[in-house]
Amino acid sequence: MRSESKKDMDKLEEARNRFISEIAKNIHLYNITPSAGRLYGTVFFSKEPMTLDEMSKEMGMSKTSMSTGIRSLLEANMVERVWERGIRKDLYKVEDDWYKSFSNVFINRWRNATELNMDAIQETKEMLHNLIEQTEDEDVKELAEHDLEKLVYAENYYNWLTDVIALFETGEIFDIVPKNTEKHE
Repeated sequence: MRSESKKDMDKLEEARNRFISEIAKNIHLYNITPSAGRLYGTVFFSKEPMTLDEMSKEMGMSKTSMSTGIRSLLEANMVERVWERGIRKDLYKVEDDWYKSFSNVFINRWRNATELNMDAIQETKEMLHNLIEQTEDEDVKELAEHDLEKLVYAENYYNWLTDVIALFETGEIFDIVPKNTEKHE
């Protein structure tokens, strides 16, 4: 390779690494490790779908690490397994629809947290109602009633959040905030 071409290839790698580093730093938002984030970036910039062996060679990491990373990316719907005629090994490419990937992660994480918090609100309300019925201390009753009012606010918030989650589940969110599918330079 000519020295000018080598310099240009190095610049290309530097540009790619800039994006890959940022993905790896922020991928924790998807509950994915930084190394899987670097793997995602590697697959993202690949012109063709990649095998685990190709990923391992490209990243200088073990095939086992690649398998673990790709599994977490598959679970988050960030990559997909593809098939090509004549190739017996599994091939992987980045999921083309990032909106779908984000939506799936958002839905799963927020639905789980919302349900756990709503359960805690119901249990706490029950405990406070029982306390109000059983205590003779007016100060405790007043504080418990105040806490119940605060829990109504929290419950309203989680009901709203459930509605927001439903917008993602049904895809209606994209009627409100359309996907930006323009090609940018």
